[in-house]
Amino acid sequence: MSPLRRRVQRARGGGYRLRLPAQERDALRPLGAQLRGVSPSDPSMRRLTPPAYESDPLMEADYREMVGSELTAERERALDTFETTLDADRLDEEQMTAWLVTINDLRLILGTRLDVTEDMDVSAIGPDDPRMPGLTLYGYLSYLLEEIVDALGAGIP
Repeated sequence: MSPLRRRVQRARGGGYRLRLPAQERDALRPLGAQLRGVSPSDPSMRRLTPPAYESDPLMEADYREMVGSELTAERERALDTFETTLDADRLDEEQMTAWLVTINDLRLILGTRLDVTEDMDVSAIGPDDPRMPGLTLYGYLSYLLEEIVDALGAGIP
């Protein structure tokens, strides 16, 4: 990841340029299937669907019944778009937003599973720590998410 070359940029004439080297695309490729394989009851999903009414189980159940399937369908559409555009060099606004949703979902689930906290000092974790591959991927997803947010926000007054 070269700090001098942005991976995601707003393109002249509209849309976004996606400059991901082949090895980064290959690293992202299996993540869609992995995300699809996460059960809705998996504890790491809690970050994606936090309770709206934690202190009122009845209101929470009503809320889940009313919007739960819609939120799931939106995430599925975003994931479909992410997977079908993974090899694209240019994305439109809707596709870039789908990338934002999917990368964020992946990052949140991975961060929950790794018990990432704001005060975690990754530099204190040794290279032989079994969490290191996951933390490296988490760092990359965080970087890519920041690139996407910056590109989507570029040109907004």
